Amino acid sequence: METVTTDALQRSEDLTTEVRVLEGLVQRMSDSLQERMIQRPAPAVGHPNSHGQHGALLETVREALSENRVDLYLQPVVSLPQRRTVYYESFSRLRDGSGRVMMPAEYLSVAEPEGLMSAIDNLLLFRCVQIVRRLAKNDRKIGIFCNVALGSLADEVFFPQFLEFLAENKDMASGLIFELGQAAFDQRGATEARNMAKLADLGFRFSLDKVTDLDLDFQDLARADVKFVRVGAEMMVNQLLEVDGRLALRSLKDLAAADYADLTRRYGVEVIAEKVESERQVVDILELNIRYGQGNLFGEPRAIRDAILAEADPPSDFMRTNMRRRAGGMR
Repeated sequence: METVTTDALQRSEDLTTEVRVLEGLVQRMSDSLQERMIQRPAPAVGHPNSHGQHGALLETVREALSENRVDLYLQPVVSLPQRRTVYYESFSRLRDGSGRVMMPAEYLSVAEPEGLMSAIDNLLLFRCVQIVRRLAKNDRKIGIFCNVALGSLADEVFFPQFLEFLAENKDMASGLIFELGQAAFDQRGATEARNMAKLADLGFRFSLDKVTDLDLDFQDLARADVKFVRVGAEMMVNQLLEVDGRLALRSLKDLAAADYADLTRRYGVEVIAEKVESERQVVDILELNIRYGQGNLFGEPRAIRDAILAEADPPSDFMRTNMRRRAGGMR
């Protein structure tokens, strides 16, 4: 009994230490972001950011980042046909000063041109790491897809610190899957590819989302340890056409549509059909031999406090206080 108690105390101390490390990294990143915002010159008179809704929205986004009001939302990825949750995809949501949740469609128009997306993605990344540790502590073996910005993979300050932390916590490799858009993956340079390889050497896997072209270079995906591709259900169905009495894909007419998922599996890659909204789409997905689905039909994105923390043991006072403080006051 004493050994069990000692082990439990040790795990609690280890978790507290890891959270403190994460808090330190987040704080340094927030300080760096604040410095960049201060150093950024004020918009010139007549610049579209200097007046009107665009400028006001940009200021709201900057304040949300400076005050760490970036929340983690999760949406289930289910196995088919069982519909059992096997993964979660993470999303970021910003909150303005009044606590109103801002959807990506609202803030992307100003965050991307101003180079703020890396900061948003990095804060989301730390949220994912924290919850993966939380899930592991409660013996829940579910992976989380988390976006990693191409700029983060090339960042000479951020990436070495993050890699060092992951190297000390390689047990998280089964629970954290790094995700890039197809365009970002295709645009990666030598530095980004090298740093992806370093993550893969630690056992971490990758996924592609925002897939617009099904004619992928599967050998390149295999070399980069990409294990998942996320394709819109509607896009998959719209790709179907009849060729010589059989269903094929417009971009791969020589391949039977039902064989596409088997082709990706030969390279160790699983297809996830996303944005599934209807039972009719589920039937189409199953006919294409796709094993995973995601979309509002299976569950909408929910804030982390609702989706996971309520299902886990109550966190320690330290964990609760710091997670709330860093998230800008989760309620």
